Amino acid sequence: MLGKQLFMLPEIDREKTKAAVESALDMYRFYLLTVPEDHLPKVTASYSLIPPAFSNQFHSSTEQAVVNRVDQELAKKKHIKWVLRGVNRLNKMEREIIYKRYLEDEEIFDYELYNELGMSERRYYRIKARIFYKLAFALKIEQYRHPL
Repeated sequence: MLGKQLFMLPEIDREKTKAAVESALDMYRFYLLTVPEDHLPKVTASYSLIPPAFSNQFHSSTEQAVVNRVDQELAKKKHIKWVLRGVNRLNKMEREIIYKRYLEDEEIFDYELYNELGMSERRYYRIKARIFYKLAFALKIEQYRHPL
C-alpha cells in the first residue's frame, strides 16, 4: 500500500484554465468601460426594485426593463469586485503584472511589459503562467481535464 495513492488529484486543463482567467480579466476591462464612473467599486448600500415575494403588485414592461437594467449593473459591479479581490491576493510583483497587462485602461503587450519591468521573456512568461494558476484558484474558475 506504500506505493499506491490514497486519492487522485484531478488534472488541471491548462488551456481552459488560461482561457477562463483571460475571459474574467477581459470582462473586467469591458465592464469598467460600461459602468458609470460614480458606480465603480465602493462600499454602499444596495437597493432592489423588486417587491417582496408575497406581493401581488403588477409590473409594467417599463418597470421590468428598469429592474433588468439594475440587475445587469449589479452583476457588472459584482464581477469587478470579484476580479479585484482575486488580484489583491497576489504578491506585489504579480499584481503589477496583471494590473499593467490586463486591468489598466491602456492596453500594453507582453513584450512591452517585460521590457519595462526589466525581466527576460522566459522569466516573464513563467511568472505569468503561475499568476494565472493563482488567479484561477483565487477566483474559483480553474478547469479540470476530468471533472470531479
